[in-house]
Amino acid sequence: MNSVGVIGAGAWGTALAVAARRAGARVRIWGRDRDVVASINRTHRNAARLPAIALHPDIVASAEPADLAACDMVLLAVPAQQVRSVCAIFAPVLAADIAVVICAKGIERGSRMAMSAVVGEALQQARIAVLSGPSFAVDVARGLPTAVTLACSDGDLGRSIAETIGSMTFRPYYTDDVTGTEIGGAAKNVLAIAAGIVAGKGLGASASAALTTRGFAELARLGLAMGARAETLSGLSGLGDLILTCGSLQSRNMAFGHALGTGKSVEQAMAAATAVSEGVWTASALVELAGEKGIEMPISQAVDDVIGGRSTIDDAIRNLLARPFRAESG
Repeated sequence: MNSVGVIGAGAWGTALAVAARRAGARVRIWGRDRDVVASINRTHRNAARLPAIALHPDIVASAEPADLAACDMVLLAVPAQQVRSVCAIFAPVLAADIAVVICAKGIERGSRMAMSAVVGEALQQARIAVLSGPSFAVDVARGLPTAVTLACSDGDLGRSIAETIGSMTFRPYYTDDVTGTEIGGAAKNVLAIAAGIVAGKGLGASASAALTTRGFAELARLGLAMGARAETLSGLSGLGDLILTCGSLQSRNMAFGHALGTGKSVEQAMAAATAVSEGVWTASALVELAGEKGIEMPISQAVDDVIGGRSTIDDAIRNLLARPFRAESG
């Protein structure tokens, strides 16, 4: 597969386009914003999202979905809550059996469906894979060493995708555990908001370590209940991504939580954000999904309560610290 379409001209989509071109693929980016598209084609930069990154002149942008029709595969790099509507735009133009690599991390609100299930409904002709793992867009675009998980139920397809977009500095490790890969990517965004709150409140490094570790226990409980494999949850797309997003304010979700921790309201934190914080929209769906499975996720529940206005941050912290003592394995 030598021709790669990237659906989404944000920072992540642009970084993936750079990575795919670096691997030798022909790349075309689709974006809604015609000004961004024109800027990419004219200046070979995405000034709105990755202004410091020079794009290869062969990377072409378009606002027309039909311009991606001839691609061998597409990377779907739009916010999770927009995946269904964007797929509806592309359903009439994409080829039968096209490989669609989902690069969004989240759970759809309302349906509580993983992104692979959403795409399976919206693009019934697609062969689906999921790309996830510890990766900041600017690191990938700069060519800094990055390792990610590529999940696909079809092992041959997964290997073919990895060979198409992978390089010395962007290394996809493939697995057939799609469920584990998606749960890790969705849950870590919610937990990163909690980590940001801890940092913003100045609760210290010990509290941060405890939060990340107990957050991983929540992620793992839900993943295992949904049929994920333990090694996936403790791998790049689970623990690896959690460590990254809970440890750096480059993470949009951690930055959002940090703003809350310093006293900003949810509305103020959202208004100040320069891009979508997926955890804000995933929190309620994640907690509802956990409730369906009978899984206790107190940190995620606390984040959802704060975002939903049902709890103050101080009350949420107090309630977590007042929980009964228990065995660590629980």
